[in-house]
Amino acid sequence: MSVNTTTAPPASDLGTLIRGRRNARRPKMTQAQLAAIVGYSTSWVCRVEAGEIVPPWEVLARIAAALDIPPDDLITAAHPPGRDPAPDPRSPGSGGTMAATVATGDHEIQEEDAVRRRGFLTGAAGLGAAVVTGAPATATGRPSADVGTWLETGLFHPPATGPVPLGQLDRALRRARADFRHARYHTLGAELPLLLAAADATRDHLTGHAREHASALAAYAYSLTGELASKMHSETVWVAADRAIAAARASGRPAPLGEATRMLSVAMRRAGRHHQAADLLVRTSHQLADDPTEQARAARAAIDLTAGYTMAHYGDRGGALDMVDEAEALGHRINYRQGMGQVIIRATREQCEGFRLSIYNRLGAPDDAVPVIRRINPNTFPTAERRARYHTDAARIWHQLGDGPRTFAALRAIEHEAPEEARRPSVKALTTDLLYSSTTLPGLREFATRTGVHG
Repeated sequence: MSVNTTTAPPASDLGTLIRGRRNARRPKMTQAQLAAIVGYSTSWVCRVEAGEIVPPWEVLARIAAALDIPPDDLITAAHPPGRDPAPDPRSPGSGGTMAATVATGDHEIQEEDAVRRRGFLTGAAGLGAAVVTGAPATATGRPSADVGTWLETGLFHPPATGPVPLGQLDRALRRARADFRHARYHTLGAELPLLLAAADATRDHLTGHAREHASALAAYAYSLTGELASKMHSETVWVAADRAIAAARASGRPAPLGEATRMLSVAMRRAGRHHQAADLLVRTSHQLADDPTEQARAARAAIDLTAGYTMAHYGDRGGALDMVDEAEALGHRINYRQGMGQVIIRATREQCEGFRLSIYNRLGAPDDAVPVIRRINPNTFPTAERRARYHTDAARIWHQLGDGPRTFAALRAIEHEAPEEARRPSVKALTTDLLYSSTTLPGLREFATRTGVHG
């Protein structure tokens, strides 16, 4: 196979710095873990540390945030004084993006797309590296890599930026959704402040139908922020849901309003207002029933699935399962391969089965859940986030049944599918329960250390 190469300047100092800080982390961060955070492959990180690749400044900023290195230190290591600066990967004649340094087929094309994702709004924003990461400076001037901090930054202290073309905003939002689906929560958190700021600036700049379109995109962006806040058990879910509702109403479109309403119900459910959340969802589903568009049907199906899970919180088994059946019937009428880029929950057969499993788990009915576990093939779930959710439910079911080995096997499956899911508060609590049980499981203590549980 022929290889098209662009010579990269030596980067031994850069590679040494990254490798040293990665190994110095406690617990030690692996190349695979760093790759997951910055959105690249393990082999790509290996090549950076070997001095074969010099990332562009946008990616250097993300590596700095992940390893708590001052961005200036990384940039200086990558481009020491006296060396010709690296070409701008976005400029004509530069040979494409940084990923074209060694172009070897589809693998590198995927990494090239990742570079585009990391810098999706930087040209319009004209911001420095600290703002591109979405991370505010700490007292030491170093960016924080905490998802909760990024959520607060995006909602309360957004960076200053201007409007961007609607098509560019739409593509950025779809890529952010992809980060969520693949459980790249640190990457998503770092992108959200700039995404939200650009969405608001774009909406405020426009009028007429263009403003309605921008409002719909802003609604989806705030709903996605709420999804991440819910994953992190952050109280900012309320703020994100409220802003999503306001933007969705301004759009005048039912689909983003349905998604925003679903997000608001999640905030209500987490506050213990289960009946009110279910009533809100059912009313909204009925309102969307008159809209014949595919987007509205998809939003309604997602609402029905969330309503079913919400009803399980107050023990309404029949109502919960009926809502899943209704969503599955709707799902048969939806072509999710066309124009469904903004839909997080999809009422496919396997995902409806996943919600039945979640419902039995919430109802405390592990005996009913076991047959569902066994008839689901987790590989049929299209995203890492959904596969991790299945394994999380399975772990909880086996834990309820007192089966330590199967509980631990499910926890390890979560880490395999989506390492950041294994570090979520609810999963860490399950790991802690297992760690302090009377069951002795080889490898459990090491797993607990890797996932941030200190026993």
